[in-house]
Amino acid sequence: MKVSEIKFMSLSKSTLWNIAGNAVPLAIGAVTIPLLIDRLGIERFGILTLIWTIIGYFSLFDFGIGRAITQQVASHIAEKKQAHVPSTIKAGLEFTILTGLLGAVVLLLAAYPLSHRGLGISPALHQEVFFSLMMAAIGIPFATLSAGQRGALEGYENFQASNLARMLLGISIFLFPFIAFVLHGPSLVFITLWLVGARIMSCLLLAWLVSKLPSGKFWKVDIAPGTRKRLFSFGAWMAVTNLVSPLLVNADRFFVSYLMGAAVVAYYTVPLEFLVRLLILPAALGASLLPRLTRDKTSDASVAERTFWRSVKIIALLMSIVCIVAGISAYPLMKLFISEDFASQSWLLCVILSVGILANSIGYIPYTALHAMGYAKPTGVLHMTELFLYLPILLFLVNIFGLTGAAMAWTARTIFDALALFILYQRKRVFL
Repeated sequence: MKVSEIKFMSLSKSTLWNIAGNAVPLAIGAVTIPLLIDRLGIERFGILTLIWTIIGYFSLFDFGIGRAITQQVASHIAEKKQAHVPSTIKAGLEFTILTGLLGAVVLLLAAYPLSHRGLGISPALHQEVFFSLMMAAIGIPFATLSAGQRGALEGYENFQASNLARMLLGISIFLFPFIAFVLHGPSLVFITLWLVGARIMSCLLLAWLVSKLPSGKFWKVDIAPGTRKRLFSFGAWMAVTNLVSPLLVNADRFFVSYLMGAAVVAYYTVPLEFLVRLLILPAALGASLLPRLTRDKTSDASVAERTFWRSVKIIALLMSIVCIVAGISAYPLMKLFISEDFASQSWLLCVILSVGILANSIGYIPYTALHAMGYAKPTGVLHMTELFLYLPILLFLVNIFGLTGAAMAWTARTIFDALALFILYQRKRVFL
C-alpha cells in the first residue's frame, strides 16, 4: 500500500470522528427542536435560534488563535521541533482567555440595543431577551478558551478526544433547552443559563484532555521569543475571517427579523439550521485536513496535492447526493415533524439553500488548504470583500422577495465564495 493511501486512510478515520462529533448532536436536535417549537411557540423559538447564533458568533472572539494553534503545533511536529509546542499552546490559550473577556464585555454592552431595538422582538419579550443576552455573555470566555484547547488537540491529530468534547457540547446545546423548559417553563433566561452551563462543562473536559497531551505541562514553560508573533501573524487574518464569516452566514436571519419581525424568523432559520448541520461532512474533513496538509507540505508536497484533489472529489460527490435528498424530502419531513403550515412556508427555502450548502461544502477544501500552507490573508481579504458585496444584495432581495430573497442571496454568496477560494488556491504563490 502506498504511503499516500495509508495517510488517506488515517485521514478518513479522523474525519469519521469529526462526523460523529457533529452527527450525534444533530440526531438529538431532530428530536428536541420540534418539541421546543411546539412548547415555546414560533416567536420564542425564533428568538432562541438568534441566541444560539449570537453565542456562537461571540465564541469566535478567539480571533483565529484556535486554528493558528493547530497549524503551528502540526508544523512544529512535522519539522521535529516538539520543544516549541508547549510555548505555542500557552501563548495561544492566554490570548483566547483575554479575547473571551473582551467578547463578554461587548455582548454586555450590546444586550440592551439588541433586545429592545435590533431584533424586531415583541415588546413583552424585551426584558426577557435582555437578561438572556446578559447571561450569554458569561459563557464567551469559556467558549474562546475551548477553541484554543481544541486547536491544541487537533494539532496532534487527536480528533477522538476533541470530538468527545464537541459531542458533549453539541448534545447539550440541543438537549439542555428542553430540560430547562421542563424544569422552569418557557423562560429564555433559564434556557440561556443552561446553555452557558454546557459551555463551561465542555471547557473543563477539554482542559483535562489537553493536560494529557505530550505538552501537557505547557503552563509551566516560558514563552519563547517570536512565538506570539508567529501565532498572531496567522491569527490576525484568521480573526478577520472568524469575525466576518459568521456575519456572512447569519446576517440573513437578523435582516429577516428586523425587516419582517421575529415571528417569521423560525420559518427561515429551522430549515437553514438543519441544512447547515449537513456541513458536518466537509467541516469534519476540513478539520482533519488542516494538520495533515500542514505536515505533508513540509515532507512531500506531491502527497499534499493528491490528498487535496481527492478530498474535493469525495466531498462534491457525497454532498451532491445529500443536498438532493434534502431538497426532495424537505416538505414531507417538515409536514411530518412540525406542521403542514410550516412545511408550506419553508420547503422552497430549503431547496434554494441546499444549492448553497453544496457550494459551501466544496469551498471548505481550498479554504483549509490555504490555511495549511500558512496563507490566512487571502481568505480574510476575500471575506471582507464578500461582506461589502453581500449585505446590500441581501437587503435588496429580502425587501423584494422576503424569505425567498434571503435564501437566494445566501446561496449566491456561497457559490461566489467557493469559486473565489479555488482561484486563490491555484494562485497561492501570489500571496507569499
